[in-house]
Amino acid sequence: MRVLVLGDLVLDVVLQAAQPIQSSTDVPGRVEIRQGGSAANAARWLARLGVRSQLVCAIGRDGAGRSLVAQLRRDSVEVRAVRIAGHRTGRIGVLVAPSGERSFVADRRAATRMTPDDLKAEWFDGIQLIHLPAYSLLEELGPAGLAATRLAHGAGSLVTIDVSSTAPLLAEGRRSALAVIEAAAPDLLFATGNEARALLGARRDDALLEVAPIAVVKRGRKGATVLARDGRRSLRFEVATTSIRAADTTGAGDAFSAGFLHGWLDGRRKGLTQSAALQRGALAGNRAALRHISSPLPELPLG
Repeated sequence: MRVLVLGDLVLDVVLQAAQPIQSSTDVPGRVEIRQGGSAANAARWLARLGVRSQLVCAIGRDGAGRSLVAQLRRDSVEVRAVRIAGHRTGRIGVLVAPSGERSFVADRRAATRMTPDDLKAEWFDGIQLIHLPAYSLLEELGPAGLAATRLAHGAGSLVTIDVSSTAPLLAEGRRSALAVIEAAAPDLLFATGNEARALLGARRDDALLEVAPIAVVKRGRKGATVLARDGRRSLRFEVATTSIRAADTTGAGDAFSAGFLHGWLDGRRKGLTQSAALQRGALAGNRAALRHISSPLPELPLG
């Protein structure tokens, strides 16, 4: 299987507090620098699962960008990095609460500076699927992300999108957010329960099927809900997962998406029914997320 992921490769500066943060004083914890970016996380996990994974991204012409690319290549990801002059490699501040929940401060810099002219048609040859976080359809990166989905559809590839974060996508309201996703014509849409509610308002999550023929709602410890259109009827089923307490869930959603895509594509290749292939994907996604939580990324080597 060959999958192309387009989007962010950034430094994650992770602040993990051992107790609630207090103003004007110190609290103990850990500060780590890691490879980050929703797209990069998904590409890395696809490669770990045996997929020929390709990441198309933009980085600065700096040591941080070189280190990030080197680490991904060690994980067997083929990196197509556009190096942007005058902009440093992006950085994300990740604040991890003692409960494991996260908050982010995004400084994407070079990550948003890719243009449609940076894409090469041969990158899409033989690709079964292209995956994008919704970030890749926004801001300056939006035209390149949309051009990539058109190249993928033109090559007969599937397109999948992960909502990833609500604030950037919903900055101009729900109608605009839905229009951004619909323009990419996704075959499958990933969203967390909170993201689905933010996107749909008071409507049920089944309304995601108005945007894509398949939708997967990630519910963390509660597993996942899979929705699909099947002719005139719709499918809906719940897939449970093993619940474990995690100190840091950063990247677990990206690992789930990668595992789901691997299991789903494998089921399609083996000729399973749509329902069976989707269930296979959900189970594989849960396994990948649990593996990720149990074995977090190492610190990024500096220098």
